Amino acid sequence: MLKEPAVSSDQMLAFEVDCHIFDGCGFPAPGLHSFIFEPMFTIGGFEFNKPILLALLSTVVVVGFFWAAFNKPKLVPGKLQMVGEAGYDFVRRGIVYETLGKRDGEKFVPFMVALFFFIWIMNLWSIVPLAQFPVTSIIAFPAGMALLVYVTWMYLTFKKHGFGGGLKNLTGYDKSLGAVLPLVVVIEFFSNTLVRPFTHAVRLFANMFAGHLLLVMFTIAAWYLLNGIGIAYAGVSFVMVIVLTAFELFIQAVQAYVFVLLAANYVQGALAEHH
Repeated sequence: MLKEPAVSSDQMLAFEVDCHIFDGCGFPAPGLHSFIFEPMFTIGGFEFNKPILLALLSTVVVVGFFWAAFNKPKLVPGKLQMVGEAGYDFVRRGIVYETLGKRDGEKFVPFMVALFFFIWIMNLWSIVPLAQFPVTSIIAFPAGMALLVYVTWMYLTFKKHGFGGGLKNLTGYDKSLGAVLPLVVVIEFFSNTLVRPFTHAVRLFANMFAGHLLLVMFTIAAWYLLNGIGIAYAGVSFVMVIVLTAFELFIQAVQAYVFVLLAANYVQGALAEHH
């Protein structure tokens, strides 16, 4: 099986810069190779590449911002503290309180805030010059965060209800269902233990993967068409790059919101009394 060519750390869009229409070269379409990066260095078999670097930078940005905003809080907040409070309050009131309520949700606010801003920043790298890559378009990152939510969900479920009650919670066990009970139990069990964590990760991954692929395609097309009569079409492609960049800004925030909203819903389901 042929191995996809990797993208070196200094190649942002991975295409031939001297290739234009009418020059006898085909359109260098983006593909999986646009998501594969050569390692910057290797430590004991562990390859450190661009997505890992951006993920670490995301951690630094989130931690650094909130440390700077709340390290020395003031009764009359400055601009940075006001932005930090607005972001924190958005997740706390708009997601956690709305889903879990204030009493149950307060203890989960730091976790949900960290999750939201970490995902959002990893998404934002897609439109940042020199970075130009959404970390969450690599399935390992959404899968890792979904796994963290899943472990939290399972832990809370069995801690709250015990082993037997936890199984009932996960299977939707209800004697009043009668003859369809076995079917419901099987469907609910596989839905909660396999399908929901899988879709939780894939939803974020697929949206960011597709968005980045479209951005790269129209960016390459704008450059590829920049020759002869193709210049007119290059302008249209460049406008599409701008439109898609603006749209990606919206989608990046929405995907972070949806991921955390689902995480809060899973926690709410774990804490809810079984009926």
